[in-house]
Amino acid sequence: MIDMPELADARLTLDDAGVATLTLARDDVRNALTGTGLIPDIVNTCDWINRNRAVGALVLTGDGKAFSSGGNVNEMRDKRGMFGGTPIEVQDGYRRGIQQMTLAMYRLEVPAVAAINGPAIGAGLDLCCMCDIRIGSTHAKVGSTFVNLGIIPGDGGAWFLPRLIGIQRAAALMFSGRIAAPAAAGALGLMMEVTEPDALLPRAREIAAQFAGKPRDALRIAKRLLWAGQRLELGDFLDYCASQQSLCHTSDQHQAALQAFMTK
Repeated sequence: MIDMPELADARLTLDDAGVATLTLARDDVRNALTGTGLIPDIVNTCDWINRNRAVGALVLTGDGKAFSSGGNVNEMRDKRGMFGGTPIEVQDGYRRGIQQMTLAMYRLEVPAVAAINGPAIGAGLDLCCMCDIRIGSTHAKVGSTFVNLGIIPGDGGAWFLPRLIGIQRAAALMFSGRIAAPAAAGALGLMMEVTEPDALLPRAREIAAQFAGKPRDALRIAKRLLWAGQRLELGDFLDYCASQQSLCHTSDQHQAALQAFMTK
């Protein structure tokens, strides 16, 4: 029996295939990330997954009509929570608050699939972009809408978005603050698939289970390589690949996979 982390505003399940499903459960505020317990819930879930080899993949979705509305605009208006205080205090609020979610998602060792059930706006879109795969329902909409409110993506979204869709498309989204429907989001590369609402979560879990069915250590190392390749020079990256490959070649999982392949 695996001990599950205690969460305040989200639900976490783990199925027999090794797929963890984290559901943002604050439909009353459209799953706003600030002013709720969702940020620490996401951080704690990522830490828990990294410690548990029984988990092979994560599905992230939202309860109710929205995936996530991002920052709580009422708190912004009232200068409450992480949006209140002096400039230094606001800066610290971001660093100790929503940016901890960004770092936790970046350091997550297993594949993450965003099942976008409804609007993913502002930091909600950024959270989707922190996942490896994104699929959406026909009710989903996405938008990097920060400039509409006179702010910027303080959660690091401007680091992820151009890496996913290219600098020109990212610029067009960020500078216009427009909201994209599922077809447009798919054309931009922000959604790999679009499903009917009832089919979204089963499809996301199907994709995640396919990943989780692979040798777990190699899967986690493969994800590290994807991110390392974006920041290392080729020579350094090749050295890193060689060192990580040496771990794979000497693992029991590699030997078992070879045996299974040779006996087909």
